[in-house]
Amino acid sequence: MKRGILYMILMVVAVMCATTTWAQKKPRVVVNIVLTTMNGDDLERYADNFSQGGFRRLTTEGVTFANATYGYMQTLTPVSLATLSTGATPSTHGVVGEAWWDHITNKRTTLVDDSSAHSLRFSTGTGNYSAKNLLAESFGDAVVKSSEESRVATIAIEPMSAIVMNGKRGVAYWMETLKTHWTTSSCYVDELPEWVATYNQEEWNKVYQLERWNTLLPYDRYHNSQVSKIEGLHSKEGKRIDFVGTDDMPTVTSLHQKMYYTPAGNSAIFAFAKQTFGKLQMGRDEAVDVLNIVLDTPEKIATVYGAESVEYEDMLYRLDRDIEDFIAFTTAQLSSPEEMVIVLTAAHGTSPSYNATKEPQSRFNVMQAEVIVNAYLGSQYGNAEWVLGYENRNIYLNHNLIKEKKLSIPALQHEVATFCMQLKGVSHALAADALRNSYFGSGYAQKIQNGYYPKRSGDVVINLMPGYIEEQQTTRSASGSMYRYDVHVPLVVYGGGVQPRMVEEKVDMTSVVPTIAKMVGIAAPTASEGEILNVK
Repeated sequence: MKRGILYMILMVVAVMCATTTWAQKKPRVVVNIVLTTMNGDDLERYADNFSQGGFRRLTTEGVTFANATYGYMQTLTPVSLATLSTGATPSTHGVVGEAWWDHITNKRTTLVDDSSAHSLRFSTGTGNYSAKNLLAESFGDAVVKSSEESRVATIAIEPMSAIVMNGKRGVAYWMETLKTHWTTSSCYVDELPEWVATYNQEEWNKVYQLERWNTLLPYDRYHNSQVSKIEGLHSKEGKRIDFVGTDDMPTVTSLHQKMYYTPAGNSAIFAFAKQTFGKLQMGRDEAVDVLNIVLDTPEKIATVYGAESVEYEDMLYRLDRDIEDFIAFTTAQLSSPEEMVIVLTAAHGTSPSYNATKEPQSRFNVMQAEVIVNAYLGSQYGNAEWVLGYENRNIYLNHNLIKEKKLSIPALQHEVATFCMQLKGVSHALAADALRNSYFGSGYAQKIQNGYYPKRSGDVVINLMPGYIEEQQTTRSASGSMYRYDVHVPLVVYGGGVQPRMVEEKVDMTSVVPTIAKMVGIAAPTASEGEILNVK
């Protein structure tokens, strides 16, 4: 009898020890590294030129999900950042783009602009931003809810990127446009922390600007050949150099532009991220801390120069070295690598450049489409301002006018959707009435529906044909479609005791947040809808 009791006691103690050991192994720091643009196969395509401690370290020592995709059409930066921060699709989290049209006021509403908020020590005197239009709880919000001792910070060049990825708790930092000083909003803190003000006074961001952009490596080692901005290219092995016309390129003169359109932006972000990690003493106690690093530069470079460019490729190699340095710094601050989880991913991929070949791909002319649709409705129901505007593949009709004319809004939505199918470059068009009242279980319609939020989306949502992008100045490549080049992104989970391996099965990007929440032992954000991935 005594022996049986002793055995039971030993078993209970063993279980308690195992539970304690597991609890001790739960990571205390989460670092999300999000490139605004990176194609799903870029980690493999450029692997031979990566360092040992950057991208390669993450992929060889972490879990790489080779088939990670977004399940909606609106693969735009703010939309996907909201998915990465909430674990939900746009149909749930409500971020449909950087702006939308309000049917009551007939005015354009932007996602983060807020006249009641102000930026702190903002040298240009402008920049009223807040998180008031974010509807769903973010991962950072959930972390702070789990413990008021938790520290959450997000860093980006763009205020929109920083705010959307961050949420309403913690603090989001971004660069102001005149001196690229770091600032934040009064919706987060009352005054800029002294260490941030000192960092700005010392003008650290100026250290990273490139006066001349040359390749990091010998040109013969590069996979791409198209070049617009990089200087001094020379091939010893006869590698072709394809010069792309610069007539449609932006003029990069200010420090802020250099942060956007050269690798300087990434380097400055990671330098400030190291300061943030250290000054906030992340990982020093039992509370979970979160550092979100959003890299806006990759999207700017891919948009202007194209993903086929030497500029884009060189940016990745320099970023690889920045990541290597950051990992070395942060792991040195912790007692064990298992105390930190790093998630590497992207907000979206990007299209092939419309002029990457000798015969340029046609583009969709937004302004022309608005005029044509408005003229069509005018011919049917009388000349008037029938179309409010176009945003994010959404056409917004003038509801007040339609009501005034005593017409049916659903009927006009379907009529315009049918008419839009005649526009050059349009592959599909769906009426909001159909998206609200029907269920689409698969195919293109499901992807459009997953990105539809009734209070903010338009009356007609269009999908462009493969390879088509919207015609815009200084834009060679763009995102925002349901095609694989936009929805397929890298996804790597590193640290926290994961078992290194490659996962080939398809995973949805809504799974990232609940998976990380499970790893650190907190409840997932309230709107989270993805499945928990097996990373152990």
